[in-house]
Amino acid sequence: MRLYSTLQRRLVELPPPDAGPVRMYFCGPTVYQRAHVGNARPFVLGMWLRSWLRHRGYDVTFVHNITDVNDKIYDAAPGASAELAARATEWYLQDTGDLGLGMPDLLPKATESIPAIVHFIEELLERDVAYAAGGDVYFRVASDPGYGRLSGQRPDQMEQGEEPSALKEDPRDFALWKATKPGEDTAWDAPWGGGRPGWHIECSAMAEEAFGPVFEIHGGGIDLVFPHHENELAQSNALGHEFARIWTHNGLLEFGGEKMSKSLGNDVSLRNVIDTWGREVALLFFMTAHWRKPIDFTDETLQQAKAQVETFRNFFLDPPAQGGVILENELAEVLDDDFNTPDALALFHDWRSRGEWPSLRQGLALFGLGSVTEPSVAPTELLRLAKLRQEARARKDFAESDRIRDEIASAGWIVRDVAEPPGFRLVPGS
Repeated sequence: MRLYSTLQRRLVELPPPDAGPVRMYFCGPTVYQRAHVGNARPFVLGMWLRSWLRHRGYDVTFVHNITDVNDKIYDAAPGASAELAARATEWYLQDTGDLGLGMPDLLPKATESIPAIVHFIEELLERDVAYAAGGDVYFRVASDPGYGRLSGQRPDQMEQGEEPSALKEDPRDFALWKATKPGEDTAWDAPWGGGRPGWHIECSAMAEEAFGPVFEIHGGGIDLVFPHHENELAQSNALGHEFARIWTHNGLLEFGGEKMSKSLGNDVSLRNVIDTWGREVALLFFMTAHWRKPIDFTDETLQQAKAQVETFRNFFLDPPAQGGVILENELAEVLDDDFNTPDALALFHDWRSRGEWPSLRQGLALFGLGSVTEPSVAPTELLRLAKLRQEARARKDFAESDRIRDEIASAGWIVRDVAEPPGFRLVPGS
């Protein structure tokens, strides 16, 4: 198994399964509103990667953090940031849970990791790579001669995205701890003064609290390479820690101007996507682009994903006899090579055309799409209507037969006439 790493700028091999565990840390959301559908991509990628690696025999632990103290939360709910963060955390867990992929092994929250964060900052201060000023604490970027190794940014290009501060020795320095400001309603004690952690130190501390000073894979969106991940790497390396060995950065969703999804209106939350299109369409949509590439998010691409879901579902309407060979090597050839989900999806369609039922069933299940392989059972009332329709056809009352057919269709099902008993089959409407 090999994955492209932003740090090495090449494909990096994972050790074989018997060489030890694979520890993965993917940056999670800042919780102040319903999660944007784009926020789901690193979650989905992490869950899929865990699924595949475990399938291949790896011992995998997946950690996905919750940033529940942040400027965005203060701005969104002045005086009630903790309440909003708690509520938005529940939204995120509910919405990602409804994707049907399960949940990460650990979901640490920044507010529950304050002691580890304070200890981390104390160590940086002791090594003189950080300094306290006016209740804030800053990382001294000049202390790291390799700063920029991850992003490739030159020193004269670097902007931390923080508010300018006269307390900084160097404009490039970034906050490890921020003194409490007016309007901020949460604070914690620290040796240098009350306040709360900066964004970047939270992830270094949570990752190392989960895994220790080194782990295999660190993931997140491409927009996190700088400054977030660059700063994580700098502050952890400053303590002599290797930190993450492979850095994976997924492409972002692109909303195509006039092609913007009209079906969702202005609400591009994950919740609205699931409610409008269904979780299976959302998952297959994410499969259509390589994880490192951007992906167009439009009604057209969602409709294409829906059509593919229905194609697979229709394939499994006539369940085959048990048995058959699982074509494991064919799937491994594409997924072990930088986890190429578009090629895996193409392989699934190839298996469908070749009638490779067992392989397709297993492959779809690995991506949370096992439900499309399972026969759907229509509600009892619709089965009763289908039988009445059959009786109407037998007495040549085609008007009544058509009326019942339309009633069944309005409930989201299609009645098909077949030769085998009971003479009809009910299938979900597309």
